[in-house]
Amino acid sequence: MKNRPALVSKNMYLQFILLTLCFAAWGTAANMTDPLVKVFSKTFSMSALQAALVQFAYYGAYFCLAIPAAMLNKKFSYKTGVLTGLGCAAIGAFMFYPASQTMTYSYFLAALFILAGGLSILETSANPYVMCMGSEQTATRRLNLAQAFNPVGTNVGVFLAATLILPNLDKADAIERSLMSQSELKQVISHELSAVMTPYVGMACILVIIWLAIAFSRAPASIKPQTKIATNSTSFVLSKVLNRLYQNRHYRFGVIAQFFNVGAQTCVWTFTIQYTMKALGGDEVTGGEVLQYSMILFLLSRFIMTWLMGFIRPAKLLLLMTSTAALLSVFMLLNVNLAGVVALVLISACLSLVFPTIYALALKDLGEDTKFGAAGLVMAIVGGAVMSMTQAWVIDHFGIVISFVVPAGCFLMVAAYALFDLTNTQTVKTTKQTHAYSHSI
Repeated sequence: MKNRPALVSKNMYLQFILLTLCFAAWGTAANMTDPLVKVFSKTFSMSALQAALVQFAYYGAYFCLAIPAAMLNKKFSYKTGVLTGLGCAAIGAFMFYPASQTMTYSYFLAALFILAGGLSILETSANPYVMCMGSEQTATRRLNLAQAFNPVGTNVGVFLAATLILPNLDKADAIERSLMSQSELKQVISHELSAVMTPYVGMACILVIIWLAIAFSRAPASIKPQTKIATNSTSFVLSKVLNRLYQNRHYRFGVIAQFFNVGAQTCVWTFTIQYTMKALGGDEVTGGEVLQYSMILFLLSRFIMTWLMGFIRPAKLLLLMTSTAALLSVFMLLNVNLAGVVALVLISACLSLVFPTIYALALKDLGEDTKFGAAGLVMAIVGGAVMSMTQAWVIDHFGIVISFVVPAGCFLMVAAYALFDLTNTQTVKTTKQTHAYSHSI
């Protein structure tokens, strides 16, 4: 029996542990942000589409900062990228305090953009960093294990939103708020926005602590960049790399799949509260509890999927889970009751393996192009902005229930990529076997 390669190289344990904290950190930030769509739509009396600008600012920042992050990693190191990302994210989180004092929606969007920009740099650096921490054979499982701590953060984020933000929303609706005096309305809004600010400032302090721990740890020499970008040839090198990536059909389809995956995930979690209120007739707190159940299932399922990948090919699991998620989304449309809410929660189990699996599959065999390939996959996170805005538009015109056709379509696109990977890999394998046989005779 052959010895299986270690999941993480022995000299990289400390770095791996510290990076798992980063995965948890951006999970917390992302899932504290999801309920803000509902919070701001109520606090500022806005439509679903206007409130969804929260997700546009958050995921739009991912798109804008991914390529600069890749260049930073290429010129210096993954550790430099991680520290830069953590620093920017901490600054953005601290900015929630002045935003809550001014009570201006645009200031919150600016704080979210800077926070998410830092997380974009962090994610562009941390994912390939983890993939380098051991054998290439175990890269997908290793990334899934690290990403398993992301839902630990998402559960913390949802818990903070459910306990510190949502219960502090005033019961008054848009009509009742319009009848309040200016001073009464200002007092209500101030109370609600202070509740929003508290967990973000607390998270900023945690990010600073993680920054210090990573800054004073030593990165193994084996995962430092082997080449540096010459200042006068950066654009030339970048154009060649981007052209190679674009010509790679498997990678290109992977970026598209990641776009729709993050779009589906953002849609499902952003509008869980609204669907639950429609199906069960509860309030925001009830919706927050259902979102918490979804995150717990997401967390448990991530570890289960990582274990299953030791026996089942990742692309097969990806095809099965995304196809199931599409069916559950359709089931929700036809059963707007407790059964529909259960189906909504179960979608999170299907989502658990999707992001890291697409990430690892798309980056396979990219070699020196991996750093910029990772940036493309992080840029694809902008799908969360585009698809959540799309679903918000559908909500404003057709209602919350029918809007779940949007994530259903997204899941089908990801399933198509999984099928493409299975078919393409099998074709390559058969071709290699045929080529070897022809040489043998």
